[in-house]
Amino acid sequence: MTRPNDLTPLIIEGIRQRKGRNITLIDMSGIETAATPHFIICEGTSSQQVGAIADSVRDYLLETAGVKPYNYDGYGNSTWVVVDYGDTLVHVFHPETRRLYNLEELWADGEITELPDED
Repeated sequence: MTRPNDLTPLIIEGIRQRKGRNITLIDMSGIETAATPHFIICEGTSSQQVGAIADSVRDYLLETAGVKPYNYDGYGNSTWVVVDYGDTLVHVFHPETRRLYNLEELWADGEITELPDED
């Protein structure tokens, strides 16, 4: 099971508030060359939903924990928005873009946990 950091439950709740789906946690804390110890990947069904999910994560963490991201990028076309919380990168994808970049395969040596969707 992936070892979550303190922000993981808050990030997941922010994703779920905007009906983000196919949430995947990747724990790369044991990989020296990894950019960050934790990736959280999810998707929305449209570019509008991708942007809304990323906004929800940022807003929820700020409201509940007073935490702002270090940076974020991808709102221009909103097919892939990344939100950087230092030790956790949140990737919000449009499904086609997620399949194209396939981060789960790229970081397959990390410990991958797929969360069930909430309907």
